[in-house]
Amino acid sequence: MSAHCERPAADHRSAIDRLGATGSLLCAIHCAALPAVLVAAPALGAVFAHRGFDIGFVAFATALGLASLLSAYRIHGSGRALRVLVPGLVLLWVGVALDGVHGLGIVHAALMALGGTLVAAAHVLNLRLARMHAVACAG
Repeated sequence: MSAHCERPAADHRSAIDRLGATGSLLCAIHCAALPAVLVAAPALGAVFAHRGFDIGFVAFATALGLASLLSAYRIHGSGRALRVLVPGLVLLWVGVALDGVHGLGIVHAALMALGGTLVAAAHVLNLRLARMHAVACAG
């Protein structure tokens, strides 16, 4: 816990974490469901299976996650959320950056689903750390 009790714009930071958690969970759902979508609806699956879509989603998750968690770290001083975020981002980037992995359906889906889940968990943990810090400062 940080030694100081700065009063940040909690609603703004909370909204960013909620957006990040929602986006990450949607990414995880997208990646977990992709094999079924590819089998059930090839035309729809082709749009969502495009590598550019994955890279854009991962880039957005990275920017949002790092901005949100690093900003909150300066307030609550705990690195716990970052220790969950970083492995999640690594899994996501491995899933989209390595040519061979993107073509391996189940491996790609597993990497992306696990990575997205870790990123979402990091945002939720960050919300809890911020809430605990606010309670400690109020008390």
